[in-house]
Amino acid sequence: DKWRVFRDVGEARSRLGLQDRALAVLNALLSFFPAKELSSDINLVVFPSNAQLSARANGIAGTTLRKCLGALVEAGIVIRKDSPNGKRYARKTSEGDIEDAYGFSLAPLLARAGEFAKLAQDVAAEQRRFRIIKDRLTIVRRDVRKLITVGMEENLPGDWTAAEACFIDIVGRFVRRAALNDIAASLDEMNLLHEK
Repeated sequence: DKWRVFRDVGEARSRLGLQDRALAVLNALLSFFPAKELSSDINLVVFPSNAQLSARANGIAGTTLRKCLGALVEAGIVIRKDSPNGKRYARKTSEGDIEDAYGFSLAPLLARAGEFAKLAQDVAAEQRRFRIIKDRLTIVRRDVRKLITVGMEENLPGDWTAAEACFIDIVGRFVRRAALNDIAASLDEMNLLHEK
């Protein structure tokens, strides 16, 4: 199913180096492919003009459209099939069947469908791990803050000032868009502080 492959490419877009606009262009290209299923038994070349592509890609500007098409080609999502005059068109038989077409081949989507599905699964698994670690960090951070507050207010034995300084240092290094490894490292530090 071409739309399942499209969703997989969308999920894996960061690993493929694609921006949202490139996905909009890929969506537009797929909309010009008449069948729902990608199959090697049929012609996988679509040949819309830039104006038609732009219209189906929510009115994307011509220069942006060309950049997005280049990004899709560079990522190996589609292949350019150039005609002798550089235009996109189909040559038909006397019966009206497409004999040869020039434009963009969707063959890589079919050939790499399994790879895209695996990439999408990997991204989803990484996002789950990220959420789990982030949730754990939130819980242990809250627990450590409570322990320090109770320790200071109740004058419990221990160096609560040093613990608070360490806590503030760890929390101060949090960044808004932290990577999984950074959050995991912060969780480890916070767990060590919690154990003290």
